[in-house]
Amino acid sequence: MAKTINIGIFAHVDAGKTTITENALFLSGAVKQLGSVDAGTAITDQLEVERMRGISVRADYTAFQWNNIQINIVDTPGHVDFSGEVQRVLSVIDVAVLVVSAVESVQAHTESLWNVLHEQKIPTLFFINKLDRAGADAGLVIDDMQRELTPSLSIMQEALQEGSDAVSIQKRWHESGSTEPVVELLFDINEVVAEKFLNEEPMSFDWLDEQLKVAFVKHQIFPVFMGSAKLRLGIEPLLNAITHYGQATPGSDDEPFGGVVFGVMHRKTSGRACRIKVIQGQLKPREVIKNQNGAEEKVTQIKKKLGAKVIDVDVAKAGDIVDVYGLSGAQIGDALGVCKSEIASAQLQTPLLTVQVVAEKEQDYASLVKALQLLTEEDPFLAFEWYREEKELHVKTMGLIQMEVLESLLQTRFGIVAKCLAPTVIYKETPSGAGVGEMRYTMPKPCWAVVKFQIEPGAQGSGVTYRSAVSVDHIHQKYQNEVERTIPEALKQGTNGWEVTDIVITLIEGEDHEIHSRPGDFIIATPMAIMQGLQTIGTTFLEPILQYKIAADEQLLGAVTGDITQMRGTFDSPLIENGKFTLTGLVPLSDFLDYPVKISSLSGGKAKILYKLHNYRPCPDHKGSIRPFKGISPLDTSKYILKARNALQ
Repeated sequence: MAKTINIGIFAHVDAGKTTITENALFLSGAVKQLGSVDAGTAITDQLEVERMRGISVRADYTAFQWNNIQINIVDTPGHVDFSGEVQRVLSVIDVAVLVVSAVESVQAHTESLWNVLHEQKIPTLFFINKLDRAGADAGLVIDDMQRELTPSLSIMQEALQEGSDAVSIQKRWHESGSTEPVVELLFDINEVVAEKFLNEEPMSFDWLDEQLKVAFVKHQIFPVFMGSAKLRLGIEPLLNAITHYGQATPGSDDEPFGGVVFGVMHRKTSGRACRIKVIQGQLKPREVIKNQNGAEEKVTQIKKKLGAKVIDVDVAKAGDIVDVYGLSGAQIGDALGVCKSEIASAQLQTPLLTVQVVAEKEQDYASLVKALQLLTEEDPFLAFEWYREEKELHVKTMGLIQMEVLESLLQTRFGIVAKCLAPTVIYKETPSGAGVGEMRYTMPKPCWAVVKFQIEPGAQGSGVTYRSAVSVDHIHQKYQNEVERTIPEALKQGTNGWEVTDIVITLIEGEDHEIHSRPGDFIIATPMAIMQGLQTIGTTFLEPILQYKIAADEQLLGAVTGDITQMRGTFDSPLIENGKFTLTGLVPLSDFLDYPVKISSLSGGKAKILYKLHNYRPCPDHKGSIRPFKGISPLDTSKYILKARNALQ
């Protein structure tokens, strides 16, 4: 079978990812004209908002041939607000290219991207871009990379005349040259190389090169290339290295079909498509495939991108990335056929803010609902919530840039003028102590469900723990199954309006009725019992705590530590080196929200700040934000029962 390598291009925003992709397509002959990010003609920036803003907000791919190998190249967003797009790509690539600016060096998001690539053990090459720009210094960037990312770099090239259009690059070693640098690189990670060296046995460059391939695939070494995408410098050596060192998807065409859905798109002309990586086997149009959620659906069309074109596919093979039509029920993360879902579990970022979206015109309300439902299919991180009684529409968000892009998408794609209101930190709740919640749902007939729960706080970060101590002689197993299935829904809103977590719920008493009980009775009784118990016990706010890393000039250390203390944060002993400090610690999100802007102003834009969710912890009640219950609360038992029985007028 022909070799196919799936590569992902990753970088901090404006480091030049998309320009590298455009150059690869142009040099390979896949496109005849070089696209431009600034001109809005980049192949992988298809959304109008991307063309208007000159940034990528969705991951997109295309394919080309290089050295008789098919490369599927996935261009990812560089802004941290669109981390969800990046996370979905991690599971389907064979090789990562992490782009670093020769001027800005290792930026905050560069480090977070490296951390997740390293955690997932994805073979990674580095490309130092923008060598032509004033202030470019590849040597300094490499020092930063070795200090802040990994010391296991394999420096393949060196730059000459940086900082000008006359910049050039040359190899650090050659096939016909000395093998010493390669031996030095492999000595500590390859026992065979070390043994041969110590025994003074000869090692050819070709043999050592094979050992380099093995070390690269094992995520032990990280080749560093450099150039200027603007000048098309260094792109060919980069592509040669990808095809030389990169390993294809291991699946075979002869195995039964298996694939994973890592994207969903809605096309104006062709409709809904699932973006799938074929892990093994083959897939053809008109085949019926099984989703591992149990559903079976028929493939109507298979298409793929080739350069700037979209072509029909007669057969998709192992390693291919294709857009499949006809799978109306498939969602991102679904495993198809015989394989397991491979969507990466690593978290680059987690949405910690919620925002209400409001249509400017009341008559656009229904259209806005449909648009947000569709957008959430494409980006599950939005986690759209529709509160019908209040006519409120809420989504989760990473930050202000994502909110602005959402408003733009709604207008350009759907013709809806809408506004995101001020975002709110997503709090959670946990029981303040132990107690019971019970409900006797026996009226109005026919119904019979009696349940009593012991409710206790769980360990920090434990989520929801449920167990039953009731015999099936008192509550039939089929009814107990409904109780267990209803628990997550019952905990979506606590007494303060937030999701309840870190809780242990035990069904300790209850009964059904041979004649009057139905499964739906226990679905109704369970939330009423739990909410009654939580109201009696009381709940404690949990707030998101961030793990941060701040690097800035040494003279700002006192101001920054003072700010962290004021924000109820903690910090470890600072690391001071070469006139700069690095500070790590924990801080509550609610106090930290505006701090990245403040420290940027304080440092003249030179500070680097990196953060991610650490955990949720109890916080003072005055810091938490109470939300009115959305919908009809189970505490309003009469109304709740009528609504649950579809009898509410």
